[in-house]
Amino acid sequence: MSQQVTRVDTLFLHQTGDDYLVVVRRDGKRVLRGKLELKQTNAGPRPLRFLVVQKGAEEPRDPSQFVELARSASRIRISQQTPSAGREELKAMLEGYQLEALVVRTCRRCAINGRYSPITDDTAIKAEHEDICRDCAVQELEQELSFAGGLTRAAQDRLEELLYETQDLTRITNLLQGELDPDLTKFDTISATTEDVDLVDTADLDVHPNLKSMLTDRFETLLPVQSLAVSNGVLDGDDQLVVSATATGKTLIGELAGIDRMLKGKGKMLFLVPLVALANQKHEDFKERYGHLGKVTIRVGASRINDDGNRFDPNADVIVGTYEGIDHALRTGKDLGDIGTVVIDEVHTLKEEERGHRLDGMISRLKHYCESRASRSDDYGGAQWIYLSATVGNPNWLAQTLRAKLIEYEDRPVPIERHVTFADGQEKTRIENRLVKRAFDTKSSKGYRGQTIIFTNSRRRCHEISRKMEYNAAPYHAGLDYKRRKRVERQFADQDLAAVVTTAALAAGVDFPASQVIFDTLAMGIEWLSVQEFSQMLGRAGRPDYHDKGTVYLLIEPDTSYHNTMEMTEDEVAFKLLKGEMEEVRTVYDESAAVEETLANIVVAGKKAKALNDRMLGEVPTTHAVGKLIEWDFIDGLEPTPLGRAITRQFLSPSDAFRILDGIRNDLSPYDIVADLELADEGR
Repeated sequence: MSQQVTRVDTLFLHQTGDDYLVVVRRDGKRVLRGKLELKQTNAGPRPLRFLVVQKGAEEPRDPSQFVELARSASRIRISQQTPSAGREELKAMLEGYQLEALVVRTCRRCAINGRYSPITDDTAIKAEHEDICRDCAVQELEQELSFAGGLTRAAQDRLEELLYETQDLTRITNLLQGELDPDLTKFDTISATTEDVDLVDTADLDVHPNLKSMLTDRFETLLPVQSLAVSNGVLDGDDQLVVSATATGKTLIGELAGIDRMLKGKGKMLFLVPLVALANQKHEDFKERYGHLGKVTIRVGASRINDDGNRFDPNADVIVGTYEGIDHALRTGKDLGDIGTVVIDEVHTLKEEERGHRLDGMISRLKHYCESRASRSDDYGGAQWIYLSATVGNPNWLAQTLRAKLIEYEDRPVPIERHVTFADGQEKTRIENRLVKRAFDTKSSKGYRGQTIIFTNSRRRCHEISRKMEYNAAPYHAGLDYKRRKRVERQFADQDLAAVVTTAALAAGVDFPASQVIFDTLAMGIEWLSVQEFSQMLGRAGRPDYHDKGTVYLLIEPDTSYHNTMEMTEDEVAFKLLKGEMEEVRTVYDESAAVEETLANIVVAGKKAKALNDRMLGEVPTTHAVGKLIEWDFIDGLEPTPLGRAITRQFLSPSDAFRILDGIRNDLSPYDIVADLELADEGR
């Protein structure tokens, strides 16, 4: 025994009932656990019984062995949690052997389990009515996490960081119950930043008098990013890629150039956006703003705007359209007249897997259209191209590839606080309701109530959430008719709505001046958000003319995904998005995309299709694509077959075209063919 105790570091004593727990540590590890019972003698308290616990059994030892252990220990510690009478008894017993002990603060839970864990004010964690060590607190937190469904390592690390910062286990576990302690949910703040720019006076602009009078009536100077664009030649016809945060005034840059050139007889303006909802709103805005200067029309889908019967007029002075709407006009040989300015809003769509190649192809086809028209006319000099985006990871490369001058303005008009909290699906609506109410009950220094955009991943969920809000809320998505969407936009602008609940449509720029954005999920449909999409969406929070700051809440359901094709869980995705770097905007072509765009280029440009392919953003394997088109009878030489022309007009991928052909050959009804296409899309 004496050999075993020669290197004892610490002997720890803690009262448990009528006995004392004995823990002996050597080299940082526990080497013995036992129980000590004292007796009163004429010389004072002395060891009566000493039991060593091994493999759950209590083995009696001679009490003198305890004394030997104590004498061999470098230090003796008595738990502060031991009652004062017990501490005095232990001290008296040790003094009888000329030994001294120090009373220390320890973790009671560790002591009960035979562990010695000293704690200090800096390391103690508050748990209910006692202080415990970090190890016990983390262990209890992990138990709570297992009840909540389990979190990934990144989420656990975040909660452990908060645990050490707050030293309060109850506050952290409350987060898992949906509590909204702002000091704990806050992840970070994106600071407001301003860049020094010499602002351009509207009275000094070299634009058409009718446009100048409109501008000077609205404001005295341009905003910084607008001033940069003007100073760098946007009114001189230079092509530009404008990259600047949401709500910094990018749209007006396109309007300035487009309306000015239109009024000066240099061609009409095309303003192109990715979604019908955006096109509808821009169409209404432009009709109201510029309708007295020229005819404004819209091109979405194949022919006309839904619901109000306004048919597309290719002879209009201003054409607002979706990418697909204008591309359909090109694919079907419509005459769009002389185009003076093309504004491509949300140009980062070029990187999207499903739609990126179609935007890339449309830009190439539209440039071909403008160049062909210019070559046949002495009066038409071609189009100016202006590309707009709030989020681009590789702006210099993109500007160079698009042959445009980069106008980059890194500005955040108001700060944005980003918050993270954990909640299951049922709990999320309760939290959203509280957040919406809290925001709407607060006014900014500019006198505006806080209003909220809630992003979710389905139209059904939009309606479900909006019904459960106590304050006025409305769903907003592409499935609503035009009049209802306009009513929601008007109500929000008039502050009659506390919240709108939407899918991805609003992220791309529909103008709702919200102070708060809530992510009900981090999925859009059956795919996780990209860093770029996430940044676009959270950028909707906070407007300089309305709010003092923006607030963003991510409501994270632990260990959850929304489709079996999703590889990560929501808590993994959350911290990837919060800490992630912006993705680069590049268009990647697989065989299907290459075949689809090459066929469209052949339909539009015939033998010049290769030139169109060569100047597209992504690398198109033209030779391989042409070979497949010939093999599948989509083209004959470099002329589209009737089948190929029909496929292009309907924007069909090769696989969808083959499914339709197989359905026709097998005498399936149109409904069955459509059902097969839907099932195929779901399985992708």
